[in-house]
Amino acid sequence: MGNLSKNGTTFSCVYIPSKVLIFMCVSGHTNGESIVKVFHRHGPCFRDKTVTLAPSLTEVIAHDQSRVDSIHARLTRKLNTNKLKQHEANVPVKSGRTLNSGNYVVTVGLGTPARTLTLVLDTGSDLTWTQCQPCIRSCYKQQEPIFNPSASSSYSNISCNSAQCSQLASATGNKPGCLSDSTCLYLIQYGDQSFTIGYLSKDKLTISADLVVPNFLFGCGQDNQGLFGSTAGLIGLGRDALSLVSQTAPQFGKYFSYCLPSVSSSTGYLSLGKSAASNNVHFTPFAGSQGTSFYFIDIIAITVGGRQLSINQSVFKTAGTIIDSGTVITRLPPGAYSVMSSVFKQQMAKYPSAPSYSILDTCFDLSSITTVTIPKVAFTFGGNVVVDLAPSGILIAVNSSTVCLAFAANNDPTDVGIFGNTQQKTLEVVYDVAGGNLGFGPAGCR
Repeated sequence: MGNLSKNGTTFSCVYIPSKVLIFMCVSGHTNGESIVKVFHRHGPCFRDKTVTLAPSLTEVIAHDQSRVDSIHARLTRKLNTNKLKQHEANVPVKSGRTLNSGNYVVTVGLGTPARTLTLVLDTGSDLTWTQCQPCIRSCYKQQEPIFNPSASSSYSNISCNSAQCSQLASATGNKPGCLSDSTCLYLIQYGDQSFTIGYLSKDKLTISADLVVPNFLFGCGQDNQGLFGSTAGLIGLGRDALSLVSQTAPQFGKYFSYCLPSVSSSTGYLSLGKSAASNNVHFTPFAGSQGTSFYFIDIIAITVGGRQLSINQSVFKTAGTIIDSGTVITRLPPGAYSVMSSVFKQQMAKYPSAPSYSILDTCFDLSSITTVTIPKVAFTFGGNVVVDLAPSGILIAVNSSTVCLAFAANNDPTDVGIFGNTQQKTLEVVYDVAGGNLGFGPAGCR
């Protein structure tokens, strides 16, 4: 793969041995930061060998749209009312097969002695939770043994009258409950009607050999229903006080980064703390969070094949844009996407078009082609930060002969835009939450 210059327009030449969905496996450690292993459920590092079937792209897109709808609904309610209502505001998480759609998982230890748990990584969620014995109501099947709090000498419940219990409203979108013994209860609902209910608790969290978080606040789920696959729960990297980012602030100053590789044989990482490899990172300021835990950024311009698209800045300003580790396909305002699609088609005119595939409507038939030259796509964010996307972040394979532009339009101009994880592949993505900045660097996986 290389960059080619032709008539002042930049293209990427990509060899296509086969057109399949790509997953990942991750590990690593460097000085001055804590590196956490991140891997995909169908990647080579996932230990549950009973899970063998990857999902179809139809399933990937269906669950991705469910997540996007939940994000839009949550933001609409928060922007309109600026307050949380019980059973309304939902934190979206990929369910079951959606773990195969681009979400990534981490393996951590919980309790004393530490018990291994595999949790979904999510920048769009705050409260970390896992299934817990005795599963008073219901637990789904997971990869590891379900966490048993009675077997941990460092476990304890949080009381209803504590400050931590009151923080659940902002972290989960639901008012906390209270048992007769004053144990604080949490409830989280998701866009596909999945949910988890349990005790707000604290215990020792072992993230890596050099990072142990005592008294880590998390949800100990006693009633968990939905398609969460065989993971044990999720780990939240949002802005809220109950997120992993905030709870490890004394050690790492609300600073973390990750890289998602473009191929399954490459490696990526999640890093807590400032990275020594971040010299090439350029930072864009976070936009107003509008009272949510999401990370908002400003899109200034989009360039396709060296040509800046004619999109009025107000199109991006109407609802704003968030960056999200759990959304697969980037969602753009309808007006922006239509221009992008049109220009991309013009620059791919030598390739035959193919029928639309679900929400993907800019598709090409490459059945007789082994090498395709595609126009480079770059995003300009606030502060004039230009981010070139990898070829794997531009096209997505839908079957053995068809690829589509890996972007989609929102249904409404007032829906928030989402910069998804397909477009983040190979980039070093750095969250300086305390400093109010998001960084992007090229060739970030190491």
